[in-house]
Amino acid sequence: MSNTEWESNEEIKIFREYLRIPTVHPNVDYTACVEFLKRQAASLELPVEVVSVGLNPVVVIKWLGKQPELPSIVLNSHMDVVPVFPDKWTHEPFNAEMDDEGRIYARGAQDMKSVATQYLGAVRSLKASGYQPKRTVYLTFVPDEEAGITPGMANLVKTDYFKRLNVGFSLDEGIASEDETYSVFYAERTIWHLRLKIRGTSGHGSLLLNKTAGQKFSYILVKIMEFRDLEVRRLEQNSKVDIGDVTTMNLTQLGGGVQSNVVPPLLEVVFDIRIAITVDTDELEKKIRDWCEEAGGGIELVFESKEPFVPPTKIDASNPYWLAFKQALDELGVKTRQRVFPGGTDSRFLRQAGISALGFSPINNTPILLHDHNEYLRADTYLRGIEIYKKLIAAVANA
Repeated sequence: MSNTEWESNEEIKIFREYLRIPTVHPNVDYTACVEFLKRQAASLELPVEVVSVGLNPVVVIKWLGKQPELPSIVLNSHMDVVPVFPDKWTHEPFNAEMDDEGRIYARGAQDMKSVATQYLGAVRSLKASGYQPKRTVYLTFVPDEEAGITPGMANLVKTDYFKRLNVGFSLDEGIASEDETYSVFYAERTIWHLRLKIRGTSGHGSLLLNKTAGQKFSYILVKIMEFRDLEVRRLEQNSKVDIGDVTTMNLTQLGGGVQSNVVPPLLEVVFDIRIAITVDTDELEKKIRDWCEEAGGGIELVFESKEPFVPPTKIDASNPYWLAFKQALDELGVKTRQRVFPGGTDSRFLRQAGISALGFSPINNTPILLHDHNEYLRADTYLRGIEIYKKLIAAVANA
């Protein structure tokens, strides 16, 4: 297709309209987004509900199945996007401008407004062909996945409303692939944000005091960096090991002290820890606590976030949804990689509720630009994604 044809394509128009709604943190106003989704539901002639959970709304579009008593399918996406630094962009981040090569620039182009409107486009095409799913399909549009507050899906899964949906399988976001393959995510690492409050001897900066907070911090930092170096080597030495397969520990915040000539009685340090699914979380916590005792004690561990281990979605013959999903991809002739998601998505809340969930974004041969400047998606990749979702949605809805 030419640039002119892309400009006039109805699905591209819908995608760009959605991108132009600035549901950007902080203090997101979801009003325009909700109204857009209501209009989409009306154009599809499907019922829509706006559900209040937590601080912000969840939009749910229902496509009734032939056998609604069966467990349903959820097609999930989040409405919010991360902040932008406009001076770092070559295009206005909420104008959804398209260049001569069909690249559509906007915050959310990859993460993940594209997926939301691709779901809609796939449903539109399937309905137009006369297809009706065996299982009821719910398109859920949730708030605050990118926020520092409780994500909308985390609240939604706890409600009686959600339980009544009788969900058996969920599809959510993945990540773009820079080569010809497509990534399918069946699990996520466990996320901890750990603050250490390190107390020690205080006094004049000219002395060589013992058991200072700085000494203790130095010991712990060495231990964590040794652990980190082992994981780095695993990545470097085995091409089959992915970033989602290792445990990462990164120092993200450090504070303490009041004056340059006073040894402080307290240092505080925060680590972002993402735990591989093969690691025993209790054993890892014990290891960290042991390091703190070896450092001299007097160290308080404060978990600002301590998510539980969530078992992966089964990707074998025991899971009929996986079999249907994989068969559809094979029939499309696309190459896939099964991976552990390196960050966190809403899928973890569904898996924690016992629901099979996969992360998948139909984006390949594209730079990974989620949360980055000049985020874009090519128009041809976007339209190809709708065709892929048509196949996948029909497959899992008839599983």
